[in-house]
Formats: sequence, C-alpha cells, structure tokens
Amino acid sequence: QVELVESGGGLVQAGGSLRLSCVASRTMFNINYMRWYRQAPGKGEQREFVAAITGVASTNYAGSVKGRFTISRDNAKSTVYLQMNSLKPEDTAVYYCNVPVGLSDYWGKGTLVTVSS
Repeated sequence: QVELVESGGGLVQAGGSLRLSCVASRTMFNINYMRWYRQAPGKGEQREFVAAITGVASTNYAGSVKGRFTISRDNAKSTVYLQMNSLKPEDTAVYYCNVPVGLSDYWGKGTLVTVSS
C-alpha cells in the first residue's frame, strides 16, 4: 500500500511557473517508475500522461510539455517533483501522481493547476 499526497497547485498567469510535489507514504528506494498525469476540465475521466522518472533518474515527457516541464525525485524525502515553466492555459488540469508497485497502481487525489491567459 502506498499513499500519495500532491501539493503545489494554484492559479498562475500564462508564462509563469509552479512546482508540484508528491510525497509517498513509504520509501521510494525500491520504487522504479514514478509518473505525473493530468486531467483537464471537461475531458471526462481521461488522464493524460505528463512525465515519468525511473529509479536511475531516466526521464520521459509528453510532447506537449517537453522542454517546459522537468520531473525529478528525492528518494530520501520520498518525494517526486514536477517543475512547470512557461505555463500555458492549456496546461490547466488536475495533476496526479502515479506509482505502479507490483500489480497495483497507486494514485494521489490530485492538485489543481489553473493557468490564466
């Protein structure tokens, strides 16, 4: 069982920056993939992949955020971060942290990011 708590969302103007954090309830040293997804308003239940990071800090990004967002992790703090720069109105969404462990998939409750034009 892993509990995930996201924070750092808020209202920001286009072009601004935010840093999201996701704290896990257990050690991350033996957790490989950690991911961020987002769900935009009016898109139903569909969650869009944003970024992922492995245990050896290899990263992967969605094309829409590449070059603007940076994912990182601090295993000692059991935390994964998402630094978001040059934000656009289309980045407005609830951002979720996701950790697959074994056959289970764990999700946080999300943090809302609103980007005004």
